[in-house]
Amino acid sequence: MDLEMSSMADALGLSVSVLTFLLCYVATIPISLFWRFIPRTFPKHIYSSLTGIVLCYLSFGVSSNLHFLISILIGYVSMLVYRPKCGLITFFAAFGYLIGCHVYYMSGDAWKEGGIDATGALMVLTLKVISCAINYQDGLLQDKDLREAQKKNRLLKMPSFIEYVAYCLCCGSHFAGPVFEMKDYLDWTEGKGLWSPSEKQPSPWGAVARALLQAAICMALYLYLVPYFPLTTFTNPLYRNWGFFKKLSYQYMCGFTARWKYYFIWSISEASMIISGFGFSGWMGTSPPKPKWDRAKNVDIFGVELAKSAVQIPLVWNIQVSTWLRHYVYERLVQKGKKAGFFQLLATQTVSAIWHGVYPGYIIFFVQSALMIAGSRVIYRWQQAMSSDLLQKILKFVNFTYTLMVLNYSSVGFMVLSLHETLTAYRSVYYIGTIVPIIVLLFGYIVKPPRRSKAQTKEQ
Repeated sequence: MDLEMSSMADALGLSVSVLTFLLCYVATIPISLFWRFIPRTFPKHIYSSLTGIVLCYLSFGVSSNLHFLISILIGYVSMLVYRPKCGLITFFAAFGYLIGCHVYYMSGDAWKEGGIDATGALMVLTLKVISCAINYQDGLLQDKDLREAQKKNRLLKMPSFIEYVAYCLCCGSHFAGPVFEMKDYLDWTEGKGLWSPSEKQPSPWGAVARALLQAAICMALYLYLVPYFPLTTFTNPLYRNWGFFKKLSYQYMCGFTARWKYYFIWSISEASMIISGFGFSGWMGTSPPKPKWDRAKNVDIFGVELAKSAVQIPLVWNIQVSTWLRHYVYERLVQKGKKAGFFQLLATQTVSAIWHGVYPGYIIFFVQSALMIAGSRVIYRWQQAMSSDLLQKILKFVNFTYTLMVLNYSSVGFMVLSLHETLTAYRSVYYIGTIVPIIVLLFGYIVKPPRRSKAQTKEQ
């Protein structure tokens, strides 16, 4: 068996550990399909828990389940012992444990060399245990003190331990997401809300076929492109002799190539969520109504590649994690009656950076992202202030070009991770992706866009 796995891995150009993970990851699709046929409700929780544990063991070994158990216990014990602050306790304790694992395993180096470990799955699990604890803490608050998302997701009573474990490990969903809420999981398992027997349930097969076709195209594109754009080129003497625009174009192509790997992973998880029925999020239209699968969706490929503004990126990339960051970090840092500003944006991006790992490249990338988004907002405000259609179109194109350039320049740090390689790549194009956002921000701070009259607004 080991010989067969080694031969298969060699043929695909993968390590045995990565091939094993991918096989287990794809296995989440039939496992999620069989979930439909398990009787409600307790048997479904047992099935979700056991399949998650087995997949973890096969993918990462015994130690992975021990790591996951510690994270799970951090959340559950905090809810059990001190409900008024259980969300805060879990946030710092679970994140602290995740950071410790990041430091111990330094998994970014392993991923770059073709290896894999459990920290990626632990990242998703950490978000789940934190959101569950925060929602249980929110259950103590009155409606007037809650935002709409808090009202929707809050937990009035504590879940049982088997419900909690099943939610955390459900059918291997913690491998790469998407992240979802405990309340939605309970409604799905118990046949309530959208999944009530009285509600019309859509056929998943068309959406599953689309997700699998998307996954196949994404993997094919990634495997085709990756040999042409190795990251080692950034430290190659040949790279230094290239012209400015060739270097900038190469940075774009490296970012473009790397994204197809993530598109593939998220397409598989989307198929898994849809086939289980959990990805269903309602109907749209009337003639005839079409099912929405937003809960399963983690990326909008065209939305990322053709983003008109950097502000759109969190709405179309790693969608469920971006939603988690908005609900559990960004919005909770905004004082009641006040508007969010650059501080909330920077703090949210910093949390995202730490969640990914402790490499300098991650920190630099997410600080860059905060600058990129803030700069894009300045351009958009000027765009909206223009009374001329031509000027609006010009500024729209400027925002698109700005987003394309800064995003792919910044993403080099996310890919190469080390401080030396990141700064080498940035320096080679004169830090253009850092300087431009700062100039735009300073310009927006010093020069305010003109206010449009009400008559001009109505004409638009």
